[in-house]
Order: sequence, then C-alpha cells, then structure tokens
Amino acid sequence: MTLMNQWSRRALLASFAAASGARFVARAAAQTETQGAGGGAAPFGYPDVVKRARDLAAAPYDAAIPAMPDGLANLDFDAWRDIRFKSDKPLLDGQNNNFRLELFHLGHLYKRPVTINVLRDGIPAPIPYASNLFDYGRTKVEANLPVNLGFAGFRLRFPINAPHVWDEVVAFLGASYFRFLGRGQRYGLSARGLAIGAGQRLNEEFPFFREFWIETPGPAAERIVIYGLLDGESATGAFRFDLVPDQETYIETNVTLIARKAIPDLGLAPLSSMFYVGKNDRRFSDDFRGELHDSDGLLMHTGAGEWIWCPLSNPVAPAVSVFLDTNPHGFGLLQRDRNFPDYQDLELAYELRPSYWIEPHEGWGEGRVVLLELPTSDETNDNIVAAWSPKDGLEAGKSLAYGYRITALTMDQDLTPGGRTIATFHVAARALGAPESPPPGATRFLIDFSGGELSYYMSDPSMVAVVATTSNGRILRTFLTPNTHIRGFRAGVDIAVDPGQSADLRVFLRAGPKALTETWTFPWRA
Repeated sequence: MTLMNQWSRRALLASFAAASGARFVARAAAQTETQGAGGGAAPFGYPDVVKRARDLAAAPYDAAIPAMPDGLANLDFDAWRDIRFKSDKPLLDGQNNNFRLELFHLGHLYKRPVTINVLRDGIPAPIPYASNLFDYGRTKVEANLPVNLGFAGFRLRFPINAPHVWDEVVAFLGASYFRFLGRGQRYGLSARGLAIGAGQRLNEEFPFFREFWIETPGPAAERIVIYGLLDGESATGAFRFDLVPDQETYIETNVTLIARKAIPDLGLAPLSSMFYVGKNDRRFSDDFRGELHDSDGLLMHTGAGEWIWCPLSNPVAPAVSVFLDTNPHGFGLLQRDRNFPDYQDLELAYELRPSYWIEPHEGWGEGRVVLLELPTSDETNDNIVAAWSPKDGLEAGKSLAYGYRITALTMDQDLTPGGRTIATFHVAARALGAPESPPPGATRFLIDFSGGELSYYMSDPSMVAVVATTSNGRILRTFLTPNTHIRGFRAGVDIAVDPGQSADLRVFLRAGPKALTETWTFPWRA
C-alpha cells in the first residue's frame, strides 16, 4: 500500500503546522544556486545546515505562508491524493541506482511549500516545480504554476521487499513528521523531528522542515543521506538522516537545535501513534475487529538497566505519564501483538505495523520519557505521543546537539534479555478462570509474560514470585498460573484504590534475587 493511501488518516495531525506559516522558497533557491559556485568551495554538508539554522534563529520568526494558486488550497483529500508523481520520472534514478526520489504536490492540508534540493558532487541544486512531474488524474489545476511553487514533501523508493521492485521506504510530509519501513511492514506510527509543549497540550508548537538536501547516492548504494532545516516559533534545527533500508530499516539521526526563546518543555525524538481498542481496553466493542492500534505499548530501557513496559490505553480524559531517568539506553512505541486474528482487518493489516525504537548515540543526561495519551472515539486520530524531555529544557540563544538511531522493528524479542509482556487484561470485581474473584470494588489485572527463561520454570512455578507494588491503594492478592499457550506465566494482581484516586502499578516476576521479566507498569485511575 502506498503512502498516499495510508497517510490519509494521519493527515489532520501531521498537517496542523500547515496553518502556521512560511515563505523562504524563492530565497532558499537563490541561496542554494550560489552555494559552491566558486572554484574550490567545500562540498555542502551538515555544517552548512547548522549555519543556516543559526542564521535563521537570529532572524524574527516568519509565520507567513505564501498564497496558494487558485484550485490548490481548496482541494479536498481525494482530489489532492489524485495528484501523483509520475513513476517514469523518478529523481536520483540512474544506472544501478537503488534509490528513487518522488515528490508530493502542494494542496489540501499541505499548504506550506518545502524546498527540496539534490546534492550532486557536493553542490546543491533546488528542484524547480514543473507540472509535467505529476499526473493530476481527475484533479484540475492551473496550467502554468510557478517554478518556485515548492512541494509538500518527498518520499524515497528502494527495492526493500523484492529485487527490481521499488517500494516506498521513507516519506517526509507535514510539519516535521516522517515515516519509514522495514521489509514486509505497513505504515502505522510516525516519527517527528521535534515536539514542543506536547505534554502540556496548551500551547503545543509544530516545528516544520523548511528545506531538505538529498545526497545523490552512488551506484548500488544501500544507504542515503538526507539533510533537513527545521524552523519554528521557539527553535530552529539542523538534521542529518542516514537512512539504511534493511529487514529492520534504521536511520542514524544527528541534530543541532538552536533556541529562539526559552523552551522548558522540549520533546526529543518524538513519536506519534494511535491506540483505540486493545485487550486492556474494551470500552468500544461494536466492531468485528477485536483490536485497533498502531502501537500497544511504550518500552523503555533505563540508564540503570531496567526494562519497563507500559501498555497503552484510550483514556476517558487526557493522561500524561512521566518516567524519570538519566542517560536512557532506549525507548520506543511498539506493536507487540502480531496475531492477525486479534485484528481481523484484511486491508489495514495492523499486525504489520512497525515498532519504532530510539537508541541515543551518547548520554542524554537527566530527564524523563513523557507519554501522552488522549481520548479518541475512532481509529483515525493519532492520540499517543512519546518523547524524551531533558530536565533543564533549553535557554534562549543556546544550542543543543544530540544524536540517536531510530529503527523500524517487526519483532522486539531480541531487545529484552528477559521475559516480555504479551498481553494485559483488567476486570472489575470478577475474572473468569481465576482461582477466585476479587472482592467488590477491587480490580484484577492479568498480565501474560513470555520469553527469556520462563519456560524453564514452568515445571516448578513455586520457584517464581510475583512482585507487585502500587504508589497508592493496596495490593490485596497476587497469584501465578503457568500458561502453556505462550510458554510462560499469567500473573494476577488484585488491587483496591479508592474511587477517583490514581495509582501507578508495577509488576514483574522473580526467581530468588533474579528478575525474570521486564517491569510491567500501568497508570490506573479507579
């Protein structure tokens, strides 16, 4: 399935920033034309993008969007989607070239022009707009649109699933959003360049990429370099993305941010996803599909070495969970449930959605992983955000340089050394098949753990203990049952919390002093 089809239900959130302004296309084109014109000039690279980000931060923020030609601004989604880049004009294409560049047309929600350059021998060349690059289908637009019109974004194709079949492997479209795929995966969650104020939801900003530079890869190259210039009301930024398509595609990302003004709530390596219905949330059950989500949990590998799993939920009211840490080893939004019968969606293939895993290149210091969960009444909204927030934010005029690898995973068994959480269920006042029902007013959580050394202990469950704690209320009872279906255990925890009160629950399995599983954690409001 192409991104044009899959991006439809993400268009709203990914394009909110399209209402917040920019010109810069013509000016950027003029700058890039002079770059490297003199003999002996150094090849264009990341330091040049950093310099542009600093210069941009020193100038007043320009929120204006150039007026779009008639017929583009009022396109509905179907009309915009009908404008397709002609497959016989793939840029970067040449003999033995694995990568093909295609462009997205402006229109509908995508009103902000983005300048896209191709780097050849270190010299940037902006791609001028030309109507003959596109097949407009049934959509009617002006015949003579200006060459500095710009584009909404771009995508790269690569033979990732089969030789000589150029499938979409990455796309940048809308604000600072981008998506990428590994082999056999289907689009689901999104990554973002930067989030500002996402946890507060009061004055959230959507920084955006103004300009991209794409290096022309060599013959048969299996990686490609993309540079991006980010702009926003509070910060600018220079990005270098080294994309490596593979069975589990990854992007080495290096970033330099420059603050226009103080930013107390900074979200680095942010991820956006959707969770509507899952095993632990059955409020919406009038659909033949049992589960509907792009991700089902947040996984963290803390600086202290602990693995933490937090199942996602579709809350009744907005919920923010904060996980304090120092120098995290990694975090990400994962889709662990890969069983088609749980979804039963032949078209959308939720079981093939990728997980995105973030691994910092270097120590990120003190801070917190912030998880935002918003209520949603259907599956069309990205209602989940996860990001790293540094403890001290960023002062006006200061810069912050950092890097990370982001990987598109299909299975995450190799990430964690111990047992993993396979499923979470909770039932108030009763639980079928359990040793006994919880008392009135209590809630029972059932957690399925599998993997690691758990199969070794199934013959003698008495050696395994359930370790359960809560920040509020009381743990009334725990029990453990071998689960042969997953070659692991089902842990049961009964908890009593006063109505209207909240509690953070933590559960893991232990044999003697040895932890056998990751720590399951769940913010719970009675």
